[in-house]
Amino acid sequence: MSRELKTGVVAVLVIALFIWGYNYLKGLNLFDGPIKTYFTEYQNVQGLNTASVVTINGVDVGKVVNITFHNDEEKRGTLIVEFSVENDFEFSKNSVAKIYSASLMGGKSLAIVPSYEGETALPGDYLKGEIESDLFSSVTEKLNPLQAKVESVIKSADSLMTGLTDVLDPESRQSLKASILELNATITNFKFASANVNELIKKNDDKLSKTLDNAELMTANFAKLSDTLVNANLGMTIKNLEETIGNVNSVLAGLENGEGTLGKLLKEDEIYTNLTDASKELEELLREMKLHPKRFVHFSLFGKKDKGYNPDPEQ
Repeated sequence: MSRELKTGVVAVLVIALFIWGYNYLKGLNLFDGPIKTYFTEYQNVQGLNTASVVTINGVDVGKVVNITFHNDEEKRGTLIVEFSVENDFEFSKNSVAKIYSASLMGGKSLAIVPSYEGETALPGDYLKGEIESDLFSSVTEKLNPLQAKVESVIKSADSLMTGLTDVLDPESRQSLKASILELNATITNFKFASANVNELIKKNDDKLSKTLDNAELMTANFAKLSDTLVNANLGMTIKNLEETIGNVNSVLAGLENGEGTLGKLLKEDEIYTNLTDASKELEELLREMKLHPKRFVHFSLFGKKDKGYNPDPEQ
């Protein structure tokens, strides 16, 4: 074999190796047979780059081939992600291409969430793109409201301190110090009073015990009295009282209606008038008997004449 031929073979091999390496770095393996490529769109790829792994149900099935900006003016800034699938696994156009965090270090991968409803996706078709929130993004999203609240609290505290600084002029500060000193004195006096009370309780412990015993005895006696009252025939007594009150009410009702002698006396004016007239006539009769007793009694031992009745003015 001539030197020129050897040089040509080596050059071809180098070129082929270069082409293979270039495509391999792009995520394409020329020895894996036919490769199917698909597309998806994102506003932000979250750190996804070429040669990132493409998975289906956790299995590596391809790589990200290319990431370019959209040429359409209406979609300016939109990123087109081209990815390859080296597997014969079929899925529909309703499948989703989702960017997710492959590790805690922040590496991004592309996962195809397969759907089997609808038309089968063909090479060159566009899939719907989504982005899965990673751990740090989720924590950040949850901490953002808390951060806003903390900042609000800090601002409120700062405003409060500013207000206190404005209000507490030297005279107010002096008054506050005096109030604190008085409060300390009050607390000290309270401690002394508490100590005196404790000492008093210790000295009168026996008396307090006797007082508590007497109170307990009184409570027991009261309980016995309550039991006695409960066990007494109060129901019958109350019933008899109600019957008596009912009878009195009946009598009063009869008097009101003019029943019986007393009722007629109360209600009939004629009886009252007759009684009044009879009383007057009786009074006049008694007066006549006092003035002229011999008119009613004819008795005399000596046959003297009637001189009449002369009442003694002094009697």
